[in-house]
Amino acid sequence: MDLIKITKKKYPIEIDLLYATKKNFTGKQIYKKKDCYLHKEALPLFKKSIAIAQKLDYKIKIFDAFRPTEAQWKLWEHTPDDNFIAHPKKGSPHSRGVAIDLTLVNKNNKELDMGTGFDSFSKKSFHGNTSINKKAQKNRLILLGIMSAAGWDFYKKEWWHYQLFNSKKYKLIKNNMLKKPIM
Repeated sequence: MDLIKITKKKYPIEIDLLYATKKNFTGKQIYKKKDCYLHKEALPLFKKSIAIAQKLDYKIKIFDAFRPTEAQWKLWEHTPDDNFIAHPKKGSPHSRGVAIDLTLVNKNNKELDMGTGFDSFSKKSFHGNTSINKKAQKNRLILLGIMSAAGWDFYKKEWWHYQLFNSKKYKLIKNNMLKKPIM
């Protein structure tokens, strides 16, 4: 399997997989386990992101990374809006293990103001949105700078979403393909 488990023991990060809780836009727990994975080809970029954030006195906080195709179907069934949820037949970069949803936290592990929360499906979530406060605009640009400098591509409609370039070249991964399924 091409997925690598990401843990706080291995990396100086925070992890709050919201789909492993009911604290997400569906109001339902999507994942049974709080296991976080990334494709092995995303790992060097992930490590570089961590290092750049640390130099700026920030830490990365992950909301989501690999998402099995079955979970993508659950999200789509709840909110079939291809501005924010990729249709499962087409496949999400998350379902390939090559995307990560994240924010930055300060030295006290407090999330930086990004103008909206994670999975806020509105135009206020778009990169470059000037209707949010200036501090949030600055924080988004810091996150974008960190992730871009590390080699990630971004999705213009979600300030929290980053992925490998050419993400569609990677295969979709189903939950039953994992040694230890998360759903």
